[in-house]
Amino acid sequence: MTKGRMVLIVALVAVTVLGVWIAVVTWDEANKIAVVASALASVAAVGVAVWAALRGTRSADSIDVSRTGDAVSTGNGQANTGLSGEVRRTGFVRVRDTGRAEATDGEANSGFRAD
Repeated sequence: MTKGRMVLIVALVAVTVLGVWIAVVTWDEANKIAVVASALASVAAVGVAVWAALRGTRSADSIDVSRTGDAVSTGNGQANTGLSGEVRRTGFVRVRDTGRAEATDGEANSGFRAD
């Protein structure tokens, strides 16, 4: 499960619990709960905005290779499950969770190889 999905699930559970709690308690208590929840949510929103601004955005020139399958080459061939070749981009290159590359009398790459 990705971090994004985990955060989404936690947020949905928190909203559901808060909604049920506000529906069950008296109006005066619900008002107090709503004020505190709003204050906490606004502080959290500012924190997330600052974190996102400091983190930056991915460049359009970025390359992300992940979860590739296995590759097998026999003879004088090449087996590649990552990234191989000429890279003319200025952004970052990320290669992760690549498959197994196996070559007999050739070349095997399961990561990053720039020509």
